[in-house]
Amino acid sequence: MKYLSAPVLALTLLVSCQKDEERTSTYIVKADASKVEWKGSATDHFHEGSFDVEGELKMNSKGVISGGEFNIPISSIKNYDLPEGPREDLLAHLKSPDFFNLALHPDAKFHITSVSPYLRGTSSAVEGANYVVTGDFSMIGQTHQISFPAKITSEGTTVHTDAYFKINRLNWGMNSYNDPEESLYLLPEVEITLNITSIRD
Repeated sequence: MKYLSAPVLALTLLVSCQKDEERTSTYIVKADASKVEWKGSATDHFHEGSFDVEGELKMNSKGVISGGEFNIPISSIKNYDLPEGPREDLLAHLKSPDFFNLALHPDAKFHITSVSPYLRGTSSAVEGANYVVTGDFSMIGQTHQISFPAKITSEGTTVHTDAYFKINRLNWGMNSYNDPEESLYLLPEVEITLNITSIRD
């Protein structure tokens, strides 16, 4: 029996190490310290604002993000650049079927499928970007994969995520004001800036 003890011990240690590697921690988005900012442009002007965001990140025992689920309530949309009155008109229009169609699609969602090291090469990446985040982004009834460079840093029980990228609204069927010959033509690409703080649960 004593000759069996070494292999059994080795197997026990291997299983233990595998369990450690599989162990994950959950980080909950701190809503009052997080936002998703947007900027939409026409040929001669632009508007910008933000959405609230909620959700969670998963981090493995090596300190690497292994997953995440995020929800963006469309009703939380804000505008930064217009005065009261025109601001409310714009927000009501953005919630209408011309854009987000809030009545039928109250939320946008993002599901992380992979996180890999960022090897540089994207000139528009946020300064200090160290990872590429890939996932499924769902909006107004459609889901498409997106990838973007992000700066993800961990400080104690807090994870900070910062990113800048663009999405093409036409890919999700947001086709209003898409004719360059019309008096109002909106550019297809919308700029997105992420500032998300998550706290370990």
